[in-house]
Amino acid sequence: MRLILIRHGQTPANVAGVLESTVPGPGLTDLGQEQAEELVDALSGDTIDAIFVSSMVRTHLTAAPLAEARGIEPIVRPGLREISAGDVEGNTDAESVHQYVSTLLTWCGGHLDVRMPGAETGEEVIARFDEVVAEAEALGVGTVALVSHGAIIRAWCATRTLNVDLEFVSTHYVVNTGIVVVEGSSRLGWEVSAWLGQSVSEAAARGVASDHSPAVEREDA
Repeated sequence: MRLILIRHGQTPANVAGVLESTVPGPGLTDLGQEQAEELVDALSGDTIDAIFVSSMVRTHLTAAPLAEARGIEPIVRPGLREISAGDVEGNTDAESVHQYVSTLLTWCGGHLDVRMPGAETGEEVIARFDEVVAEAEALGVGTVALVSHGAIIRAWCATRTLNVDLEFVSTHYVVNTGIVVVEGSSRLGWEVSAWLGQSVSEAAARGVASDHSPAVEREDA
């Protein structure tokens, strides 16, 4: 089957560079709303059988135009919510951002037992996303859209797909309303077939922006 992983549109927290992972969290900026509306055309050529959203309002607002255009009622699942910032929630300083992103990348390197200070371990984060993926598979349909968040999409792809790893996600992030397409199954394995409109090999060759810039790192939450 195909999973279309979509990051939410721009939020005020993204603009301010705030590590924001509270539930239900902020809504979208005017630009974020425009980005959500543009998803209708961006995905016009894709069959979508179901839409899942996280428990954060920004994913609801992002999915709304697409859901209305397709006549689909989104399914809300907390497992798709963003990785909690824990002890650095609400912070904007470089040290806090580094703590958040370095923990994320530690998980992407396979060390899922590490805990985000004051929050979840990588095992707990990936397990809750896995549950939603399993539910999507159980629907027995061809394509499901999961409207989620930048950091958790990168973490899940690095740990659960066969062709994306720590090296790739360290230098490739998911922009607002960025789309990552994954194909396969939990039983046979998943592969990323498109990362922001390119194959993984094309994206790697292009060398998309490095996440070691704090301005980019803050785009995750």
